[in-house]
Amino acid sequence: MLTLTQFECFVAVAEELHFGAAAERLRMTQPPLSRQIRLLERELGTLVFERTSRRVRLTPAGDALLPHARRMLELTERARGAVRAVADGRGGSVTLSYTSLAAQTVLARVVRAVDAELPDVALELREHVTVDQLGLLRSGAVDLALLRPTAQEDGVSSRRVQTEPMVLALAADHPLALRPEIGLDELAGFPLVGYASVEARYLDETVRRVFLAAGAAYRPTHSASQVATVLALVAAGVGFGIVPASAALLRHEGVAFVPLALPSGANRLAVAELEVAWRPDALSPAASSVLDVLSQLTVRDGADHAG
Repeated sequence: MLTLTQFECFVAVAEELHFGAAAERLRMTQPPLSRQIRLLERELGTLVFERTSRRVRLTPAGDALLPHARRMLELTERARGAVRAVADGRGGSVTLSYTSLAAQTVLARVVRAVDAELPDVALELREHVTVDQLGLLRSGAVDLALLRPTAQEDGVSSRRVQTEPMVLALAADHPLALRPEIGLDELAGFPLVGYASVEARYLDETVRRVFLAAGAAYRPTHSASQVATVLALVAAGVGFGIVPASAALLRHEGVAFVPLALPSGANRLAVAELEVAWRPDALSPAASSVLDVLSQLTVRDGADHAG
């Protein structure tokens, strides 16, 4: 059977054309080197070197073997490098899920940073709502998840990635759309587009708390699971919405974004957070490296939460 040791010895002798120099290059003595060449020739059934007392040169068979031997050694070294890269987190693949709005805010920064710092790590991207991401994370279908904060889950850790204010989304032709800021009491007579209590639980609960703290009644006329859907309904004149400020990046035609005027107690509640979540017991070296890169993009007041 041909071995890598035989190929290494053969290439060294072929390039040095001297057994002593090849042995020194390989940090071995000459007898074991000569034995490896004899084993190689026996396996091939032909001589690969012509040897005289004055010189060593390749036979035609040796000439034919040399590029293949070099290629075998190169492939072996690449394989070793790939395995080492995966083992220390510099290679492999990572599945990252994200919400639709995260795709407009932090996702591009994450992908650019990973491409720059971990060029041999392949990111597989999947868009899902938060509740679905948790299920995928628990099942191992995704490695990392960019999602809205949820109740702490056993075996799941999370870290804050982004905090942003919530703002009003109004139809561009709404009578209040040109105001510098608007209080919820001024919108009492207008229909509200809220959020689905299951699929968009975090945003639904956030908006509910804001209304409660502001002393306003929370009575959504319609509910949606995605911010993009809320904006579409707002643009169609169905009602107003309360959305994360980054929703403006969706550039939805016919929608105006106006800051909320709230009492101090309500103002601190009118924020939307985004987290990265993972399962510590299932974190691969590559996923751990991506998490490290992502932590460099995290807001400065971020915190870790373990479930």
